[in-house]
Amino acid sequence: MQRSAAIVGASLTEVGKVYGRSAWSFAAEAVRLAVADAGLTLADVDGLLINAGKASGLDITLARRVGLRDLRLLSEVNAFGASAGIMVAQAAAAVLSGTAKVVVCVFADAPRQPGGSSGAAYRASSLQATGFRSAETAAGFTSVNHRYALAASRYLHHYRVPQDHLGAVAVSQRAWAVHNPAAQMRTPLTLDEYHRSRWIVEPLHLLDCCLVSNGGAAVVVTTPERAADLAQPPVEVLGWGQAHPGYPLERGSDFGLVTGAASAGPAALKMAGLTPAEIDLRQIYDCYTYTVLVTLEDYGFCGKGEAGELAASGALAPGGALPTNTGGGQLSAFYLWGMTPLIEAVIQVRGQAGERQVLRHETAIVSGNGGILDHHATLVLGGA
Repeated sequence: MQRSAAIVGASLTEVGKVYGRSAWSFAAEAVRLAVADAGLTLADVDGLLINAGKASGLDITLARRVGLRDLRLLSEVNAFGASAGIMVAQAAAAVLSGTAKVVVCVFADAPRQPGGSSGAAYRASSLQATGFRSAETAAGFTSVNHRYALAASRYLHHYRVPQDHLGAVAVSQRAWAVHNPAAQMRTPLTLDEYHRSRWIVEPLHLLDCCLVSNGGAAVVVTTPERAADLAQPPVEVLGWGQAHPGYPLERGSDFGLVTGAASAGPAALKMAGLTPAEIDLRQIYDCYTYTVLVTLEDYGFCGKGEAGELAASGALAPGGALPTNTGGGQLSAFYLWGMTPLIEAVIQVRGQAGERQVLRHETAIVSGNGGILDHHATLVLGGA
């Protein structure tokens, strides 16, 4: 592409165990903060894309509630954790085509309740399965954790990856989170402590699983011409791709071994004109430690079954050769679906990450993963 759209504003509300607020409140705050971060006003916005989480009920009436007028683009987008990447791609295409000039992409959710477990909302949705899928519930698959444990177990067995390699991902990301003021878990983690954390569903320990969070986040996308004189350094949207494999859960399927990243990643890199070796930062969707490993492999940063060795070597951690999930990710910072890796990528490419800032930060790859490996989105971002 001869012109690249740019992310010119980004925002993050208070996140984590934040009670007494609705997803609508988080969403409205995130929109206003992102627009202000760009040095724009609500009157400048003519596009809004909304990703509603599991418990939020957000819809397009958010535009009116926020006070947006005369929009040329308004839609709800939902491919679960892949939604943020898809929204940015749609926003980029819109501003480059002239459909809109300034588009805000927002996610918000408030699934956590006082006294309730962090995964209650997700477990409830699993128990609502009907038809053939209800047989999975009857067999004991009563949560997302069970289904990802199945994928992770197959991956570990097929490639003979030891449990320590999952633990190395958790340890490396905690090391990044130590320097992230927005992270919920900032105490350094050892591999022994990882192994001592309780089992959720084997092979997944508590510390293999993301931190379900309340909060909101948003980004603002505009044309390169408009981006040139705004408040923040523009972050170019160089490439994008998505994939929806539709793997059947039956013998012969690649479920758990190869994900949509294997096609979405190369597509985004090709659009950007880059190779994996030219990517400085990897912000990988980490609902579980397992997804970090399989995504890095499918993106081409190493061979299949080899990402765990990279994690164990320290390559993904601070000071490593392949800095990955530099804010602590969803495992140690917060879980706002695909906005978690996207916001960190924007902060890093801008050079505004403080103590955790990576020296080389001109290019970043961002992944989003939705459902049980059902949906994947990839963005390639660059400093203008």
